[in-house]
Amino acid sequence: MNFSKSFRNTFLVILLSLIVSACATKKTTTKIEGQMQGDVYTGTDTVKYLADGVPDRVFFATNESILTTKSRDTLRKQATWLRENSSINVVVEGHADERGTREYNLALGERRANAAKDYLITYGISADRISVISYGKERPVDSGSNPLSWSKNRRSVTVKAN
Repeated sequence: MNFSKSFRNTFLVILLSLIVSACATKKTTTKIEGQMQGDVYTGTDTVKYLADGVPDRVFFATNESILTTKSRDTLRKQATWLRENSSINVVVEGHADERGTREYNLALGERRANAAKDYLITYGISADRISVISYGKERPVDSGSNPLSWSKNRRSVTVKAN
């Protein structure tokens, strides 16, 4: 009987230790000229500009092609600029992070580029002025293999067509 009481007490001590240590675990994140919003990078260190004050890229969550609020704001700025510069055609490039197969990431990049294109069209830009290409994981902007790098690579980029 003493053995089972001793075993039970030891078990409770171990269990309480695990609970306390789990509660004390601190999650740390790296901040590099930007921030994570959900799992979407919202920084400026990788953003270039299509035109003065008009960001050229939008970011996506993991395995998603749904536009975030910030992405829609950026695309509205692009649409305004494109309406003011009606002689310019653009290419929307779709990109993915390194995880997943080449085929999966090419399809995901295409869905992302088409999501951006469709949004530009809803703001009055002719579909004839917008081409889409997917690079999948082939053109990372950050070659790191970590969550921050991946979030920078999950993007679509609007560039002037040649």
